[in-house]
Amino acid sequence: MSNTHSSACCDHDHSHSESILGRELIPFGIAIVLFLIGLIFNQPLHNTPGSIAEYLVLIPAYLISGWTVLTSAGRNILRGKVFDENFLMTIATLGAVAIHELPEAVAVMLFFQIGELFQGAAVGRSRKSIKSLLEVRPNKANLIVPGEIVEVAPEQVKVGDIIAIKPGEKVPLDGEILAGSSQMDTSPLTGESVPRTVREGDTILAGAINQTGSLTVRVTKLFTDSSIAKILDLVEHASSKKAPTEKFITRFARYYTPIVVFLSLAVAIIPPLLIPGATSEQWVYRALVLLVISCPCGLVISIPLGYFGGVGGAAKRGILVKGATFLDALTDVKTVIFDKTGTLTEGVFEVSQICPYNAYGEQELLTLAAIAESQSNHPIARSIMAAYDGKIAESDVTDYQEIPGQGIRAKVKGIEVLAGCDHLLHENQIRHNTCNVEGTVVHIAADNKYAGYILISDKIKEDAAQGIKRLSKAGVTKTVMLTGDNRVVAQKVATQLGLDKYQAELLPEDKVAKIEYYLKNAEPKSKVAFVGDGINDSPVIARADVGIAMAAFGSDAAIEIADVVLMSDRVSQVAEAISVARRTHHIVWQNIIMAMAIKGLFILLGAIGIASLWSAVFADVGVALLAILNASRVL
Repeated sequence: MSNTHSSACCDHDHSHSESILGRELIPFGIAIVLFLIGLIFNQPLHNTPGSIAEYLVLIPAYLISGWTVLTSAGRNILRGKVFDENFLMTIATLGAVAIHELPEAVAVMLFFQIGELFQGAAVGRSRKSIKSLLEVRPNKANLIVPGEIVEVAPEQVKVGDIIAIKPGEKVPLDGEILAGSSQMDTSPLTGESVPRTVREGDTILAGAINQTGSLTVRVTKLFTDSSIAKILDLVEHASSKKAPTEKFITRFARYYTPIVVFLSLAVAIIPPLLIPGATSEQWVYRALVLLVISCPCGLVISIPLGYFGGVGGAAKRGILVKGATFLDALTDVKTVIFDKTGTLTEGVFEVSQICPYNAYGEQELLTLAAIAESQSNHPIARSIMAAYDGKIAESDVTDYQEIPGQGIRAKVKGIEVLAGCDHLLHENQIRHNTCNVEGTVVHIAADNKYAGYILISDKIKEDAAQGIKRLSKAGVTKTVMLTGDNRVVAQKVATQLGLDKYQAELLPEDKVAKIEYYLKNAEPKSKVAFVGDGINDSPVIARADVGIAMAAFGSDAAIEIADVVLMSDRVSQVAEAISVARRTHHIVWQNIIMAMAIKGLFILLGAIGIASLWSAVFADVGVALLAILNASRVL
């Protein structure tokens, strides 16, 4: 049922957009035909300073081609917004009508409409890359109910419901696989082309495409809370924040337009009064040329389009930038600070060694640790739980307490257990001689007696070292790692990746203090970016100049608060995001300089009488088209 409805909606949208295009092109075509007829039959009337074509053909052509500009100018004047590009076009063309240069007036409006059509095409092209991301929105879910499978909208499915996903279908909601295995195409979400193998117990995200096997999945999030819904929301609001450059051009246009109007007025009035033999008609014409050339359409159109293209180009690569202002901020990033676990490393921990002390056995030590950690959601706790194959009753654990940045304290069947870092043992005066163990270590103490340690291994991400090198090539001068892990592990990871600096054994509040330090000591006009994935990274992500979150397995809080979201969790995407931002910034400033230079030249030519109204039209439309085409390159 929902499928049919969805299809109908798509057809309706398609036909609706076609009808809008038709409504725009039909009057445009009529205006061109009338314009050509007017040029062919442009013969002077008897004893009048005009022509038959002027009165019968060109005036209707002018009104048809310029209606949107004329009405927009009128509406804006009534709202108090007098000086904009519509106002410039209106007074320039009405002036041309007044001095009987009606073909030029129609040409100005027609070429302006051509520019608008090209702008629409360029915006459509920019929007297309973002739209491809929006098209990953699933439109149905196969809900398993007793005795049958019912096709419903994803919004109707609740947490805990069981759904079936057939080969070739989009995953409609985030969930955990209960049965089946398959190859999963995550490229719509992450930009990663290599399919991922998923099996029973794995988590899958809405928007991915199931390629090979049938899956039975328990839904873990409502559609509104799913990864894809959050991505859609990010993309739809990506252009809401203006970059400093955009704000500058908005302010510039506000002052530039009245200056141009009054300058044109001066050109029209002063020379005929001061220069012998100068005619009013000649200088009014030059003033009109000046008005048409000065129209800031190219700038006003191309700059937001450049940023929109940058956001779209980044989205195409699986990088979601939440607004133009963050694209600009990325161009100035000189210091990149990373969290370790889940950001530079896989965050997939495994128990690699169990080392009991003081008469404890391996199984006994693992049992104490697993039961004590059973109420924690920390990746290290989950890895210990995964290594333990026994059953744990809720009553086995009492007085559970998490100690931030150090570990946990709990009573396991009446035994007081401490599980955590070396610092936790020192704080509680537990005697031990295993302080400097290489690797991620969980020390265990039972009833104030050292019981041994469990060694946990975490793998560095495949592209991490390459990603750090690429940052250096992208102009980043300092790379730093902040971690709560022990100093030995931190040093090993930092050395392997070639990081400039690392700081270990930090509590969440210590990380905020460190980011404050780097912000305070940053080079003038340079920015500090922080890359993280965990909920404990959220305050640091929020505090950095540019907060970057790893999305594939990152916490919702980190993704929500970040300025940039990396969909594939690849470290190399940080450098890619900076490169896209810098390319966008360069293209935007190329447009500004190109438009100013060309317009400046033609304003000079127009003022001294060399440029005609026709050349003014070509210059204005040409600048707009060049700027639009250049802005589209960022994709």
